Amino acid sequence: MKRRSASGERALIIMAKAARVGHVKTRLAATLNAEAVMDLYRCMIEDTLDLARAVSTDALAIVCPTSDVDDLTRWLPAIEVVGQQGEGLAAGLVSAFRIFIDRGYRRVVALDGDSPQLPPETLDKAFQLLHEADVVVGPTTDGGYYLVGSTTAQAELFDTQRMGTGSALDSLVATAQGLGLRVALTETGYDVDEPEDLARLARELRIFPHRARRTAAWLARRPELRGW
Repeated sequence: MKRRSASGERALIIMAKAARVGHVKTRLAATLNAEAVMDLYRCMIEDTLDLARAVSTDALAIVCPTSDVDDLTRWLPAIEVVGQQGEGLAAGLVSAFRIFIDRGYRRVVALDGDSPQLPPETLDKAFQLLHEADVVVGPTTDGGYYLVGSTTAQAELFDTQRMGTGSALDSLVATAQGLGLRVALTETGYDVDEPEDLARLARELRIFPHRARRTAAWLARRPELRGW
């Protein structure tokens, strides 16, 4: 059995949505039909949960839009699903840190559901960095981030105008430093938003399928993706 951390130390939150057409992974619609996008998203979220369970934590939960709570609870009954206050990813992140820091967790990491290929060591490193830093960020190659962790709940950290843009990372780091918070970075990674991201994931999982087994198996069954 995996050793658990001391009570109230680590909370790992996955940011997710219900798997509905037009609600998730919309930029993949040019490559995959609507049902395929839903299937892929389900695989990625379930693999992300496996990734999260491979890390020592005291709490593991999903934070999502309030309208998605019932769907996600039916889909994933073994995990706590918490509805956010407000709309959009920035509101979801603010809710994740406020809720779990208010519950008494000292280090909270919020992870996207779009990077199931991450090694567990990356998440563990994020928690470790929060021993010395106030904020930890996992940068992506497109200027965003795949995770953010904090020891404090500060709504000002997340710029709703830059969220999801190529300046999201710079905005977050600059805001944190402007608030006098110490910032640390994990290694640069990527999340799956665009068709080229999916192609990169398919290539990686052909070599390392154990990193996201459901997603790797699903991609291997798609003949239109085998040339990637």
